[in-house]
Amino acid sequence: MPNPKFPDSLVTRSDQQEGHSSFSIPSRRQFITGLAALGAAALVPKAGSLLEAAGAAAGPQAGAAKKRPRRIDVHHHPALPNTGPQVRTTQTGPAPTVWTPETALKMMDEGGCDLTILSSGGNDGPRCREYNEYMAKLVSDYPGRFGMFTSLPFPDVDGSLKELAYGFDVLKADGVRFSTSYGDKWLGDPVFAPIFEELNRRKAVAYTHPSAPTCCAKLVPGIGDATIEFGTDTTRAIVRMIFSGSSARYPDMKMIFSHAGGTMPYLIVRLIKDSGAVPKGFPYEAGRFYYDTAQVAGPGAMFALRNVVPMSQIIFGTDYPYISVKQTAENLKESKVFTAQELADIDAGNALKLFPKYAV
Repeated sequence: MPNPKFPDSLVTRSDQQEGHSSFSIPSRRQFITGLAALGAAALVPKAGSLLEAAGAAAGPQAGAAKKRPRRIDVHHHPALPNTGPQVRTTQTGPAPTVWTPETALKMMDEGGCDLTILSSGGNDGPRCREYNEYMAKLVSDYPGRFGMFTSLPFPDVDGSLKELAYGFDVLKADGVRFSTSYGDKWLGDPVFAPIFEELNRRKAVAYTHPSAPTCCAKLVPGIGDATIEFGTDTTRAIVRMIFSGSSARYPDMKMIFSHAGGTMPYLIVRLIKDSGAVPKGFPYEAGRFYYDTAQVAGPGAMFALRNVVPMSQIIFGTDYPYISVKQTAENLKESKVFTAQELADIDAGNALKLFPKYAV
């Protein structure tokens, strides 16, 4: 479909034409191959891939381990085992589905999702190692079906740097997970500089998930934080990253913001007007971030987002166990905002630029 244009006086695309990513990332990274000749046929019936061997041991869930994923979900929250059913404690929103690997894989298969990148839905603090090792076990148990964003024990900066290194170097995480804010500190505050410097050095992915900051938790009686505040706090983090100069200072750190950037697309006129001190302008910096479709896959939010950031920056996310892959994909299609090719890019193509190891 034709792309409805945002007024040129407000948004300058410059070198960010649609379909173009400003990051230079290899298109693929080959999986480790080769087995000892003796016994290889018994372990891997068709070819000598260690990953396929692990998949055979893990069971039928790993059957598509080396295929290019049809759909990649970057916003999916597992529950630690033996923690009881997840419940929503606010007065708004349905209770989530009880999460288990089996229910998650069934939901993924029903929605044509081959790969999910797991992440915590909250700030894990001292439990982050437990969470990270559980997610790493899921990645190992179901090869090709799960990846992970490692949690950090922020505001412990030294501990976060150690957990970051453990996550990448030992657990082989796909990125790290941040909250949009911690108390009264938003992403972009100088306190994050040591962690951002390391992520920039590694050219790593930083996935962000909204939270309710100290100022605004339970602000409106009867309205859950996720209903309004989460989108607002995502916007605060995006604006803080850009206005503070952090987005320009760490150009090799690739950031994902949840829920289509919160309210950012709707505030774009004011944000451009107020960003005179941003050297390349607000649209340029905002257009380098990635944005997922979790719980926003409708015509209003998608129309706004696709007109303020390049199509290359929109990636598929669900927010499971609160919403399924199938429902999200159907809502995206029914929004009639995207062409068939753009939907395919959202499903997997754009995410594979961030995670080239999953491309064949």
